[in-house]
Amino acid sequence: MTENTDSTPLQPTFQQAMEITAQWLGLWENGELSDEVLGDRVAEMVASRDGARGFFVVSLAGDSPLMDRLPDPVVLALRQAGDGVVDLSVRNLAMSTAMALHHQRNGDAGQQGGSERVQLRCTELLRLLEPGAVKERLETLLEATSGRGDDVVFLDRWGYDADQRAAIADAVLAVAEG
Repeated sequence: MTENTDSTPLQPTFQQAMEITAQWLGLWENGELSDEVLGDRVAEMVASRDGARGFFVVSLAGDSPLMDRLPDPVVLALRQAGDGVVDLSVRNLAMSTAMALHHQRNGDAGQQGGSERVQLRCTELLRLLEPGAVKERLETLLEATSGRGDDVVFLDRWGYDADQRAAIADAVLAVAEG
């Protein structure tokens, strides 16, 4: 991300955030970007909703090993980003879980595997974020799987059926078991 003359970081669009994240992850994987510098850049990126969304699309669903072995500076940046990162991580857990079941039903093992990888990465990430915030956000999602609370609208918007909601409830409970 570039900065303007008064040192205020520019807020990337969703598309820009995806492109920048892909570039950073490539540099990091090639040893051209240290864990500490990546942590600083991730902190900047996830400071905005579009930045965080773009970061997670690339890091959770992509082939980069970042989310499989998160460096401490990146974990710290994500923890410090607060509720926005927790919310997106929980939503990604729900969506990847529901999509894994959808792909399984359609016999698409490749897509199912990709969704399951995102689900696992979300589970592991949620275990590293601020426990109180994660617990509260997961409880809200769990309540919605039973048809109550704020996240019912979220689940309804995506058209998740009873089996997908049950799978999401199981995924929420699995975060706490780890």
